[in-house]
Amino acid sequence: MPLSPEERIKRALTGAGETLALAESCTGGLIASRITGVAGSSEYFDRGLVTYSQRAKAELLGVSGEIFRLYGEVSEECALAMARGLLERHGATVAASVTGIAGPGGGTPEKPVGTVWIAWGGPEGLTSELLSLSGDRAAVQARAAGEVLLRLAVFAEKRRRKG
Repeated sequence: MPLSPEERIKRALTGAGETLALAESCTGGLIASRITGVAGSSEYFDRGLVTYSQRAKAELLGVSGEIFRLYGEVSEECALAMARGLLERHGATVAASVTGIAGPGGGTPEKPVGTVWIAWGGPEGLTSELLSLSGDRAAVQARAAGEVLLRLAVFAEKRRRKG
């Protein structure tokens, strides 16, 4: 049976001196819940921040007011700033962030419900991706969490091989 993304992350980060930190907005802690659902995650999982408001994103992650003003909370720039804040302010070696519109309200023609930006990486650089997810609120949240975990698993495995 193939390993889950959470198990793959555990395998890649355990014993490697890595620390994982998460910043979640639209997923509200689902990613952290899945990570901590795996026994032994305390060896590498340092923290998960649910930064639902602009204030939390600014205070805990250093996302600037300029990013909110120019691009909005649901943007590539915000997702990257959130992940960068985890690396710089919280000392993580592996970070991931997610910000989006889970619905049912809050969407616009430019950013409809299901618009989700994710970012992940380490001090050597970050990657971001736009997801366009469908379904109700729970489905958008669950799919966003799953996509972040998949990207983290691949990143952590590549990092371990280079290591």
